[in-house]
Amino acid sequence: MGIGRIRDWCAHFAERHQSEINFALLIVCYILYLVIGAGIFSAIELPYELELRQELKAARQDFLSNNTCVSDAQLEELLARALEASNYGVSVLGNDTVRNWDFVSSLFFTSTVLTTTGYGHSVPLSDVGKAFCIFYSLIGIPVTLFFLSAIVERLVELMSRRPVSYFHRRWAVSRPKLAIIHATLLSTIMALLFLLIPAWIFFSLEKDWNFLESLYFCFISLTTIGLGDYVPGESHSKEDNPHPQLYRLAITVYLLLGLVCVLVVLETCYELPQLKLFRRRFYKEKVRGLDSETTNIISHDQLSDQKPDPADKMATQLPVISSVLQQADTLRQNGTSTPYTVASGTTVNGKL
Repeated sequence: MGIGRIRDWCAHFAERHQSEINFALLIVCYILYLVIGAGIFSAIELPYELELRQELKAARQDFLSNNTCVSDAQLEELLARALEASNYGVSVLGNDTVRNWDFVSSLFFTSTVLTTTGYGHSVPLSDVGKAFCIFYSLIGIPVTLFFLSAIVERLVELMSRRPVSYFHRRWAVSRPKLAIIHATLLSTIMALLFLLIPAWIFFSLEKDWNFLESLYFCFISLTTIGLGDYVPGESHSKEDNPHPQLYRLAITVYLLLGLVCVLVVLETCYELPQLKLFRRRFYKEKVRGLDSETTNIISHDQLSDQKPDPADKMATQLPVISSVLQQADTLRQNGTSTPYTVASGTTVNGKL
């Protein structure tokens, strides 16, 4: 008896607080996903880090043994200075040909800042530059988000909503199914145009990159992760790339166009009716209602096969009137005087 009451209470509690329970499970799953990712990265990368540390330590000892005139403190100072300069985007390797702050390179820097990609390969060196970067980003990032949202909204209307509506009317295909097919095709095309093909181009131009590293750079850049470990054009010599400014400008245009296309794909997937239904599981009761568009889509698809035949509908609307002779016979048999009436439950054009 007590176990049954507890079970009923638990079922009632879960029914009343379903959205809160789902939201708590979502938080737990996300934290678990972070922990699993951290464990996998640690297991994969930690051995490589230890191996690299051993190699650097051995190379340092070998250099000091072969150059007895250089002390360990002097080498330590030189390496610290070189690493500090490298963190600011200045390298001692090929420093006479690479310029980080010409106009095209600065344009590339501003695009990575405003789109929050932030490779970190070039950073302001002066205090004035750092202060201006704060002021410039404070205004530029919201403006960039507004600019991208306006472009994405127009492109989603042109590339997603209109095609789905057109083929839904023309082929009479279920809108949710058609939306999934369209989102899959759009994602495939965008992946081909802005991931695979550019990765192959970078693989051809960057002699130190393999195809996986090129694909890695494209994905990290277009998702605005921007780790900065791979930046195109950093290892080019004058002979390998006779037009470094044009190359950097083309990369800037590619990153901006690719980011817009990624946002279009994400917005298209975000508007899928199935995804809207899934998101409802994590909302509170006051905000769980679907918008009118999704409600109409789902209701239309669920009831499309349940529409009655027009002839049957007309038949149900026709009045069913009892025969006058039958009512007269009934009155004579019963000896009552009841006025003629239409059979109950019927209407004539909604007036009787």
